[in-house]
Amino acid sequence: MAVKKVHSDCLETIKPVRDALEVLNGKWKLAIIISVAVGNERFTDIQGSIPGITPKVLAKELKELEQHHLIKRTIIDDYPVRVVYEAEPYAATLNPIIFALKDWGLNHRKKLFQEGYVMDNLGEAPQCLPVE
Repeated sequence: MAVKKVHSDCLETIKPVRDALEVLNGKWKLAIIISVAVGNERFTDIQGSIPGITPKVLAKELKELEQHHLIKRTIIDDYPVRVVYEAEPYAATLNPIIFALKDWGLNHRKKLFQEGYVMDNLGEAPQCLPVE
């Protein structure tokens, strides 16, 4: 029989996981990080690489990712003025998590398909990933 963990042991795991989810929550943040990491640096390129995201949501999410030092926004004083986004080196620390989620997602889709679930209802994911 398994030994029951004490409350504080559980919280040692829950608190940092909750902290991570506070930064990465929602359906768009990881997709944005992936898009920028593979080289989409202009707002319209990022938006075009993520089906279904609106400009308003993208702007909000980019600002939050910038505040967490995952995305860098640079204004290029040219004519016309350009804004480019790039992944901060710190964003690369998410690569193992992204690849683990990718593997889990592929396995989960396969499991659901084998159990007869309709895949069309699961939505589409961006077709790009950082290089392993």
